[in-house]
Amino acid sequence: MNTEMEKTSKNLKPRRDNGSVLIGAAFIMATSAIGPGFLTQTAQFTERFAASFAFVVLVSIIFNIGAQINVWRIIGVSGMRGQDIANRVVPGLGYFIAILVAMGGLAFNIGNVGGAALGLNVIFGLNVQYATIICGIVASVIFLSKEAGSVVDKLTQVLGVLMIVIVTYVAIKTQPPAGEALIRSVTPENPELLLFPIITLLGGTVGGYITFSGGHRLIDAGITGINKVKEVTQSAVLGITIASIMRILVFLAVLGVVSKGITLDPSNPAASAFKSGAGMIGYKFFGVVLLAASITSVVGAAYTSVSFLKTLNPFIQKYEKQTTIGFIIFSTIVMAIIGQPVKLLILAGSLNGLILPITLGVILVASKRKDIVGEYNHPKWMLILGILVVVIAAYAGVRSLSSIF
Repeated sequence: MNTEMEKTSKNLKPRRDNGSVLIGAAFIMATSAIGPGFLTQTAQFTERFAASFAFVVLVSIIFNIGAQINVWRIIGVSGMRGQDIANRVVPGLGYFIAILVAMGGLAFNIGNVGGAALGLNVIFGLNVQYATIICGIVASVIFLSKEAGSVVDKLTQVLGVLMIVIVTYVAIKTQPPAGEALIRSVTPENPELLLFPIITLLGGTVGGYITFSGGHRLIDAGITGINKVKEVTQSAVLGITIASIMRILVFLAVLGVVSKGITLDPSNPAASAFKSGAGMIGYKFFGVVLLAASITSVVGAAYTSVSFLKTLNPFIQKYEKQTTIGFIIFSTIVMAIIGQPVKLLILAGSLNGLILPITLGVILVASKRKDIVGEYNHPKWMLILGILVVVIAAYAGVRSLSSIF
Protein backbone atom coordinates (compact mmCIF):
# COMPACT_ATOMS: atom_id res chain seq x y z
CA MET A 1 0.00 0.00 0.00
CA ASN A 2 2.84 2.38 0.81
CA THR A 3 4.25 1.90 -2.68
CA GLU A 4 0.93 2.85 -4.23
CA MET A 5 0.64 5.88 -1.95
CA GLU A 6 4.11 7.03 -2.96
CA LYS A 7 3.22 6.66 -6.66
CA THR A 8 0.05 8.69 -6.17
CA SER A 9 1.94 11.42 -4.35
CA LYS A 10 4.60 11.56 -7.07
CA ASN A 11 1.92 11.97 -9.72
CA LEU A 12 1.01 15.30 -8.15
CA LYS A 13 4.61 16.52 -7.76
CA PRO A 14 6.09 18.53 -10.61
CA ARG A 15 9.67 17.72 -11.54
CA ARG A 16 10.67 21.36 -11.75
CA ASP A 17 12.42 24.05 -9.76
CA ASN A 18 10.86 25.46 -6.61
CA GLY A 19 10.20 28.85 -8.25
CA SER A 20 7.70 27.37 -10.70
CA VAL A 21 5.94 25.44 -7.95
CA LEU A 22 5.72 28.51 -5.69
CA ILE A 23 4.18 30.56 -8.50
CA GLY A 24 1.83 27.68 -9.29
CA ALA A 25 0.73 27.46 -5.63
CA ALA A 26 0.05 31.22 -5.60
CA PHE A 27 -2.08 30.96 -8.72
CA ILE A 28 -4.05 27.91 -7.57
CA MET A 29 -5.03 29.85 -4.44
CA ALA A 30 -5.78 33.07 -6.33
CA THR A 31 -7.78 31.42 -9.09
CA SER A 32 -9.68 29.33 -6.52
CA ALA A 33 -10.65 32.63 -4.87
CA ILE A 34 -11.57 34.20 -8.23
CA GLY A 35 -14.31 31.78 -9.15
CA PRO A 36 -17.80 32.25 -10.60
CA GLY A 37 -19.08 32.74 -7.05
CA PHE A 38 -16.87 35.77 -6.60
CA LEU A 39 -17.97 37.24 -9.94
CA THR A 40 -21.64 36.68 -9.10
CA GLN A 41 -21.36 37.96 -5.53
CA THR A 42 -19.44 41.08 -6.56
CA ALA A 43 -21.94 41.95 -9.29
CA GLN A 44 -25.00 41.47 -7.09
CA PHE A 45 -23.63 43.36 -4.10
CA THR A 46 -22.16 46.20 -6.19
CA GLU A 47 -25.57 46.77 -7.76
CA ARG A 48 -27.14 46.89 -4.30
CA PHE A 49 -24.54 48.95 -2.39
CA ALA A 50 -22.81 50.85 -5.24
CA ALA A 51 -19.58 52.64 -4.22
CA SER A 52 -19.99 51.58 -0.56
CA PHE A 53 -19.17 48.03 -1.62
CA ALA A 54 -15.57 49.30 -1.87
CA PHE A 55 -15.50 49.03 1.93
CA VAL A 56 -16.37 45.33 1.68
CA VAL A 57 -13.63 44.82 -0.92
CA LEU A 58 -11.07 46.57 1.31
CA VAL A 59 -12.09 44.59 4.40
CA SER A 60 -11.98 41.33 2.45
CA ILE A 61 -8.44 42.10 1.26
CA ILE A 62 -7.28 42.84 4.84
CA PHE A 63 -8.95 39.65 6.08
CA ASN A 64 -7.40 37.76 3.20
CA ILE A 65 -3.93 38.86 4.31
CA GLY A 66 -4.68 37.91 7.93
CA ALA A 67 -5.98 34.48 6.99
CA GLN A 68 -3.62 33.48 4.19
CA ILE A 69 -0.30 34.55 5.73
CA ASN A 70 -1.04 32.68 8.95
CA VAL A 71 -2.29 29.51 7.26
CA TRP A 72 0.47 29.28 4.64
CA ARG A 73 3.30 29.81 7.13
CA ILE A 74 2.08 27.32 9.72
CA ILE A 75 1.33 24.67 7.09
CA GLY A 76 4.72 25.33 5.44
CA VAL A 77 6.72 25.19 8.68
CA SER A 78 4.96 22.11 10.07
CA GLY A 79 4.74 20.25 6.77
CA MET A 80 1.28 19.13 7.90
CA ARG A 81 -2.04 19.60 6.14
CA GLY A 82 -4.82 21.57 7.82
CA GLN A 83 -6.73 18.52 9.07
CA ASP A 84 -3.59 16.93 10.52
CA ILE A 85 -2.75 20.15 12.37
CA ALA A 86 -6.30 20.23 13.76
CA ASN A 87 -6.02 16.62 14.95
CA ARG A 88 -2.79 17.52 16.74
CA VAL A 89 -4.41 20.54 18.41
CA VAL A 90 -7.58 18.66 19.45
CA PRO A 91 -7.71 14.90 18.70
CA GLY A 92 -10.56 14.20 16.32
CA LEU A 93 -11.10 17.85 15.33
CA GLY A 94 -9.28 17.30 12.03
CA TYR A 95 -11.87 14.75 10.92
CA PHE A 96 -14.67 17.23 11.61
CA ILE A 97 -12.88 20.04 9.76
CA ALA A 98 -12.00 17.78 6.82
CA ILE A 99 -15.65 16.80 6.37
CA LEU A 100 -16.78 20.41 6.83
CA VAL A 101 -14.29 21.76 4.29
CA ALA A 102 -14.99 18.95 1.81
CA MET A 103 -18.73 19.61 2.02
CA GLY A 104 -18.16 23.33 1.46
CA GLY A 105 -15.81 22.51 -1.40
CA LEU A 106 -18.43 20.23 -2.95
CA ALA A 107 -21.10 22.92 -2.72
CA PHE A 108 -18.76 25.38 -4.39
CA ASN A 109 -17.67 22.85 -6.98
CA ILE A 110 -21.24 22.19 -8.08
CA GLY A 111 -21.61 25.93 -8.62
CA ASN A 112 -18.19 26.13 -10.28
CA VAL A 113 -19.15 23.51 -12.87
CA GLY A 114 -22.36 25.45 -13.47
CA GLY A 115 -20.34 28.63 -13.87
CA ALA A 116 -18.13 27.00 -16.48
CA ALA A 117 -21.25 25.84 -18.33
CA LEU A 118 -22.64 29.38 -18.30
CA GLY A 119 -19.29 30.55 -19.70
CA LEU A 120 -19.59 28.17 -22.66
CA ASN A 121 -23.20 29.25 -23.08
CA VAL A 122 -22.15 32.90 -23.32
CA ILE A 123 -19.28 32.23 -25.76
CA PHE A 124 -20.85 29.64 -28.06
CA GLY A 125 -24.55 29.62 -27.15
CA LEU A 126 -24.36 25.97 -26.05
CA ASN A 127 -27.22 24.40 -24.10
CA VAL A 128 -26.29 24.77 -20.40
CA GLN A 129 -26.85 21.10 -19.57
CA TYR A 130 -24.60 19.92 -22.40
CA ALA A 131 -22.04 22.58 -21.50
CA THR A 132 -22.07 21.33 -17.88
CA ILE A 133 -21.16 17.82 -19.00
CA ILE A 134 -18.40 19.10 -21.32
CA CYS A 135 -16.85 21.16 -18.50
CA GLY A 136 -16.94 18.21 -16.11
CA ILE A 137 -15.15 16.03 -18.66
CA VAL A 138 -12.47 18.68 -19.36
CA ALA A 139 -11.75 19.19 -15.62
CA SER A 140 -11.55 15.42 -15.07
CA VAL A 141 -9.10 14.93 -17.95
CA ILE A 142 -6.66 17.34 -16.26
CA PHE A 143 -6.22 14.86 -13.38
CA LEU A 144 -5.66 11.92 -15.71
CA SER A 145 -2.25 13.32 -16.62
CA LYS A 146 0.84 11.66 -15.14
CA GLU A 147 2.07 15.13 -14.18
CA ALA A 148 -1.22 16.46 -12.83
CA GLY A 149 0.54 18.93 -10.53
CA SER A 150 2.41 20.53 -13.45
CA VAL A 151 -0.77 20.74 -15.52
CA VAL A 152 -2.68 22.38 -12.65
CA ASP A 153 0.12 24.92 -12.09
CA LYS A 154 0.39 25.89 -15.75
CA LEU A 155 -3.37 26.00 -16.34
CA THR A 156 -4.05 28.29 -13.38
CA GLN A 157 -1.21 30.65 -14.36
CA VAL A 158 -2.27 31.05 -18.01
CA LEU A 159 -5.98 31.44 -17.25
CA GLY A 160 -5.28 33.70 -14.27
CA VAL A 161 -3.30 36.18 -16.37
CA LEU A 162 -5.95 36.02 -19.13
CA MET A 163 -8.69 36.95 -16.63
CA ILE A 164 -6.78 39.96 -15.31
CA VAL A 165 -6.11 41.30 -18.82
CA ILE A 166 -9.76 41.00 -19.91
CA VAL A 167 -11.26 42.48 -16.73
CA THR A 168 -8.79 45.38 -16.87
CA TYR A 169 -10.05 46.19 -20.37
CA VAL A 170 -13.69 46.14 -19.24
CA ALA A 171 -12.95 48.20 -16.10
CA ILE A 172 -11.35 50.90 -18.26
CA LYS A 173 -14.23 50.73 -20.74
CA THR A 174 -16.98 51.25 -18.12
CA GLN A 175 -15.29 54.36 -16.65
CA PRO A 176 -16.24 53.80 -12.99
CA PRO A 177 -16.31 56.64 -10.40
CA ALA A 178 -12.99 55.55 -8.87
CA GLY A 179 -12.72 58.65 -6.66
CA GLU A 180 -16.06 57.99 -4.98
CA ALA A 181 -15.16 54.32 -4.54
CA LEU A 182 -11.91 55.32 -2.85
CA ILE A 183 -13.77 57.58 -0.40
CA ARG A 184 -16.48 55.00 0.32
CA SER A 185 -13.82 52.34 0.99
CA VAL A 186 -13.30 54.00 4.40
CA THR A 187 -16.60 55.90 4.82
CA PRO A 188 -19.35 53.56 3.60
CA GLU A 189 -23.04 54.40 3.78
CA ASN A 190 -25.06 52.20 6.19
CA PRO A 191 -22.06 50.06 7.27
CA GLU A 192 -24.28 47.79 9.40
CA LEU A 193 -25.91 46.51 6.21
CA LEU A 194 -22.52 45.38 4.89
CA LEU A 195 -22.05 42.52 7.39
CA PHE A 196 -23.69 39.92 5.15
CA PRO A 197 -21.72 40.99 2.03
CA ILE A 198 -18.49 40.88 4.08
CA ILE A 199 -19.03 37.33 5.34
CA THR A 200 -20.25 36.18 1.91
CA LEU A 201 -17.27 37.64 0.05
CA LEU A 202 -14.95 36.40 2.77
CA GLY A 203 -16.34 32.88 2.44
CA GLY A 204 -16.11 33.01 -1.33
CA THR A 205 -12.52 34.20 -1.38
CA VAL A 206 -10.76 32.86 1.75
CA GLY A 207 -13.29 30.56 3.39
CA GLY A 208 -13.40 26.78 3.41
CA TYR A 209 -10.90 25.03 1.16
CA ILE A 210 -9.55 28.18 -0.56
CA THR A 211 -7.19 29.28 2.22
CA PHE A 212 -5.52 25.86 2.25
CA SER A 213 -5.26 25.27 -1.51
CA GLY A 214 -1.82 26.85 -1.96
CA GLY A 215 -0.33 25.47 1.25
CA HIS A 216 -1.44 21.92 0.47
CA ARG A 217 0.01 22.28 -3.02
CA LEU A 218 3.40 23.13 -1.51
CA ILE A 219 3.23 20.09 0.78
CA ASP A 220 2.62 17.84 -2.23
CA ALA A 221 5.64 19.46 -3.89
CA GLY A 222 7.80 18.91 -0.79
CA ILE A 223 8.41 22.62 -0.08
CA THR A 224 8.17 22.63 3.73
CA GLY A 225 10.23 23.38 6.84
CA ILE A 226 11.52 26.42 8.72
CA ASN A 227 14.17 27.03 6.03
CA LYS A 228 11.38 27.48 3.46
CA VAL A 229 9.40 30.14 5.39
CA LYS A 230 10.60 32.99 3.19
CA GLU A 231 9.67 31.19 -0.04
CA VAL A 232 6.28 30.11 1.34
CA THR A 233 5.51 33.68 2.45
CA GLN A 234 6.50 35.10 -0.96
CA SER A 235 4.18 32.61 -2.66
CA ALA A 236 1.34 33.56 -0.30
CA VAL A 237 1.89 37.29 -0.91
CA LEU A 238 1.86 36.73 -4.69
CA GLY A 239 -1.42 34.82 -4.45
CA ILE A 240 -2.99 37.52 -2.24
CA THR A 241 -1.83 40.24 -4.65
CA ILE A 242 -3.29 38.49 -7.71
CA ALA A 243 -6.63 37.85 -5.98
CA SER A 244 -6.79 41.43 -4.62
CA ILE A 245 -6.11 43.02 -8.01
CA MET A 246 -8.85 40.91 -9.56
CA ARG A 247 -11.31 41.84 -6.79
CA ILE A 248 -10.73 45.54 -7.30
CA LEU A 249 -10.95 45.32 -11.11
CA VAL A 250 -14.21 43.32 -11.13
CA PHE A 251 -15.76 45.71 -8.61
CA LEU A 252 -14.76 48.77 -10.65
CA ALA A 253 -15.98 47.19 -13.91
CA VAL A 254 -19.44 46.54 -12.42
CA LEU A 255 -19.53 49.86 -10.55
CA GLY A 256 -18.97 51.69 -13.84
CA VAL A 257 -22.18 50.10 -15.12
CA VAL A 258 -24.51 50.37 -12.11
CA SER A 259 -23.41 53.96 -11.38
CA LYS A 260 -25.08 54.90 -14.68
CA GLY A 261 -28.42 53.56 -13.41
CA ILE A 262 -28.35 50.34 -15.45
CA THR A 263 -30.18 47.39 -13.86
CA LEU A 264 -28.41 44.03 -14.01
CA ASP A 265 -30.07 40.79 -15.09
CA PRO A 266 -30.58 38.79 -11.84
CA SER A 267 -30.17 35.46 -13.66
CA ASN A 268 -26.56 36.35 -14.60
CA PRO A 269 -25.68 39.75 -13.06
CA ALA A 270 -21.98 39.75 -13.90
CA ALA A 271 -22.62 38.89 -17.57
CA SER A 272 -25.14 41.69 -17.96
CA ALA A 273 -22.67 44.14 -16.36
CA PHE A 274 -19.96 43.25 -18.88
CA LYS A 275 -22.44 43.43 -21.76
CA SER A 276 -23.83 46.81 -20.68
CA GLY A 277 -20.36 48.20 -20.11
CA ALA A 278 -18.54 46.96 -23.22
CA GLY A 279 -21.21 45.76 -25.64
CA MET A 280 -21.27 42.32 -27.26
CA ILE A 281 -17.46 42.04 -27.14
CA GLY A 282 -17.67 42.66 -23.40
CA TYR A 283 -20.31 39.96 -23.13
CA LYS A 284 -18.13 37.45 -24.97
CA PHE A 285 -15.12 38.51 -22.89
CA PHE A 286 -17.18 37.80 -19.80
CA GLY A 287 -17.83 34.29 -21.11
CA VAL A 288 -14.07 33.74 -21.38
CA VAL A 289 -13.48 35.13 -17.87
CA LEU A 290 -16.31 33.05 -16.40
CA LEU A 291 -15.08 29.88 -18.12
CA ALA A 292 -11.49 30.48 -17.00
CA ALA A 293 -12.52 31.36 -13.43
CA SER A 294 -14.81 28.35 -13.21
CA ILE A 295 -12.46 25.71 -14.64
CA THR A 296 -9.58 26.84 -12.40
CA SER A 297 -11.93 26.86 -9.40
CA VAL A 298 -13.24 23.37 -10.24
CA VAL A 299 -9.64 22.13 -10.31
CA GLY A 300 -8.72 23.99 -7.09
CA ALA A 301 -11.83 22.89 -5.18
CA ALA A 302 -11.52 19.23 -6.17
CA TYR A 303 -7.76 19.09 -5.56
CA THR A 304 -7.92 20.77 -2.13
CA SER A 305 -11.08 19.04 -0.90
CA VAL A 306 -9.60 15.62 -1.64
CA SER A 307 -6.29 16.69 -0.05
CA PHE A 308 -8.28 17.21 3.16
CA LEU A 309 -9.86 13.78 2.95
CA LYS A 310 -6.95 11.68 1.74
CA THR A 311 -5.02 11.47 5.02
CA LEU A 312 -8.16 10.43 6.87
CA ASN A 313 -8.73 7.24 4.91
CA PRO A 314 -6.18 4.87 3.31
CA PHE A 315 -8.52 4.17 0.38
CA ILE A 316 -8.72 7.85 -0.57
CA GLN A 317 -4.96 8.19 -0.12
CA LYS A 318 -4.35 5.21 -2.40
CA TYR A 319 -6.83 6.30 -5.07
CA GLU A 320 -6.33 10.06 -4.81
CA LYS A 321 -6.61 10.77 -8.53
CA GLN A 322 -9.67 8.62 -8.95
CA THR A 323 -11.32 10.25 -5.93
CA THR A 324 -10.59 13.72 -7.32
CA ILE A 325 -12.12 12.80 -10.67
CA GLY A 326 -15.12 11.24 -8.90
CA PHE A 327 -15.54 14.47 -6.93
CA ILE A 328 -15.73 16.43 -10.19
CA ILE A 329 -18.06 13.92 -11.87
CA PHE A 330 -20.46 13.98 -8.91
CA SER A 331 -20.47 17.80 -8.94
CA THR A 332 -21.20 17.74 -12.66
CA ILE A 333 -24.13 15.31 -12.32
CA VAL A 334 -25.72 17.33 -9.49
CA MET A 335 -25.32 20.58 -11.44
CA ALA A 336 -26.83 19.04 -14.59
CA ILE A 337 -29.86 17.84 -12.61
CA ILE A 338 -30.48 20.69 -10.16
CA GLY A 339 -29.20 23.81 -11.96
CA GLN A 340 -29.56 27.29 -10.32
CA PRO A 341 -25.80 27.98 -10.01
CA VAL A 342 -26.24 31.65 -9.02
CA LYS A 343 -28.21 30.89 -5.83
CA LEU A 344 -25.92 27.99 -4.94
CA LEU A 345 -22.76 30.10 -5.30
CA ILE A 346 -24.09 32.81 -2.97
CA LEU A 347 -25.11 30.19 -0.38
CA ALA A 348 -21.79 28.30 -0.63
CA GLY A 349 -19.85 31.52 -0.08
CA SER A 350 -21.86 32.32 3.03
CA LEU A 351 -21.44 28.83 4.52
CA ASN A 352 -17.71 28.76 3.76
CA GLY A 353 -17.39 32.09 5.56
CA LEU A 354 -18.74 30.40 8.70
CA ILE A 355 -16.01 27.73 8.44
CA LEU A 356 -13.19 30.33 8.41
CA PRO A 357 -13.21 31.21 12.15
CA ILE A 358 -12.85 27.52 13.04
CA THR A 359 -10.04 26.65 10.61
CA LEU A 360 -8.07 29.86 11.15
CA GLY A 361 -8.54 29.62 14.94
CA VAL A 362 -6.97 26.14 14.90
CA ILE A 363 -4.01 27.43 12.87
CA LEU A 364 -3.41 30.28 15.33
CA VAL A 365 -3.40 27.86 18.28
CA ALA A 366 -1.00 25.62 16.35
CA SER A 367 1.39 28.55 15.78
CA LYS A 368 2.24 28.40 19.50
CA ARG A 369 2.59 24.63 19.73
CA LYS A 370 6.20 23.44 19.70
CA ASP A 371 5.10 19.91 18.82
CA ILE A 372 3.69 21.33 15.58
CA VAL A 373 5.99 24.21 14.55
CA GLY A 374 9.16 23.27 16.44
CA GLU A 375 11.50 26.20 17.10
CA TYR A 376 9.70 28.50 14.68
CA ASN A 377 8.61 31.84 16.21
CA HIS A 378 5.42 33.16 14.63
CA PRO A 379 5.42 36.99 14.27
CA LYS A 380 3.14 38.73 16.80
CA TRP A 381 1.58 41.04 14.20
CA MET A 382 0.46 38.03 12.17
CA LEU A 383 -1.03 36.40 15.25
CA ILE A 384 -2.88 39.59 16.27
CA LEU A 385 -4.21 40.15 12.74
CA GLY A 386 -5.29 36.52 12.59
CA ILE A 387 -7.15 36.79 15.92
CA LEU A 388 -8.88 39.95 14.67
CA VAL A 389 -10.03 38.10 11.54
CA VAL A 390 -11.35 35.17 13.61
CA VAL A 391 -13.32 37.44 15.98
CA ILE A 392 -14.83 39.63 13.25
CA ALA A 393 -15.56 36.69 10.92
CA ALA A 394 -17.25 34.78 13.75
CA TYR A 395 -19.35 37.83 14.72
CA ALA A 396 -20.30 38.60 11.11
CA GLY A 397 -21.05 34.92 10.50
CA VAL A 398 -23.45 34.66 13.42
CA ARG A 399 -25.15 37.94 12.46
CA SER A 400 -25.54 36.81 8.85
CA LEU A 401 -27.14 33.43 9.70
CA SER A 402 -30.64 34.89 9.42
CA SER A 403 -29.77 36.32 6.01
CA ILE A 404 -28.46 32.94 4.86
CA PHE A 405 -31.69 31.18 5.87
